[in-house]
Formats: sequence, structure tokens, C-alpha cells
Amino acid sequence: MKAAVLADTGPLYAAVDPDDQHHRRAQEQLERLERDRFTVLLLYPTLLEAYTLVLYRLGAPTARKWLRDLSSGASSINPTPEDYRAAVATVDSYPDQSITLFDATVAIVATRIGVTIWTYDHHFDVMGASVWR
Repeated sequence: MKAAVLADTGPLYAAVDPDDQHHRRAQEQLERLERDRFTVLLLYPTLLEAYTLVLYRLGAPTARKWLRDLSSGASSINPTPEDYRAAVATVDSYPDQSITLFDATVAIVATRIGVTIWTYDHHFDVMGASVWR
């Protein structure tokens, strides 16, 4: 398998919103991922979360274009029922952290399939996940 990253919502959203604090960083990283021929993997729950943010913050036309662009450039995968159970256990194991079930699921799947996570969220470091930098 060629090199791959599992995308989190943050960079996906930042890449499309010019007002996001990480927009320039996300754009540069997208160029780097393409140049270095990385496969961008995307969990369906992440797609749903990111699309909702784009829709409500940037409007339906932008969201539809973003969805078309993303669908042609990323490979989507579904977490397994076991991934979800492990994610619930992960959230429960960090009672002092505000780790979302979305993020815990990304961390679990990334570990299971052996890829790093493209994210700007420090909770992945807290969970000990491998983050692409």
C-alpha cells in the first residue's frame, strides 16, 4: 500500500474555509500530500461531520462543491462495530479530556490499519495516536 493518512475533520474544514486559522496550513499540506503521492483516507463519520460544518458555516453551494471534490480525491472507509466499541472505551479511559467519539474512532481505525492521522487536534497526542506532521 502506498503512504496514506487518515484525515480528521479539522484540516478538511480548514482547507475550504479561507477564514479558518489553519486555512493556509491545510492548503500547504494538501499540496504536500499530493506531491508526495499520499492517499488520503476518510472515515464516513468524519465525512458526515465535516460536511455538516461546511454546510452550516459556508453554505449549501460550497458544501456541495466541497463534497464532490472530496469524493473524487479521498478514499472513504467505514469503521467496524469493534472500532466503535473500542472508541467508546477510549473516551471512557480519558475522563479528564473532552475527546469526541468522532476523534476516538479515527484514532482506533488509524491504529488498526497502521496509518498516521492528519489533524490539528491535540487530543490525538493525548490518546497516543500517530499524527502526520
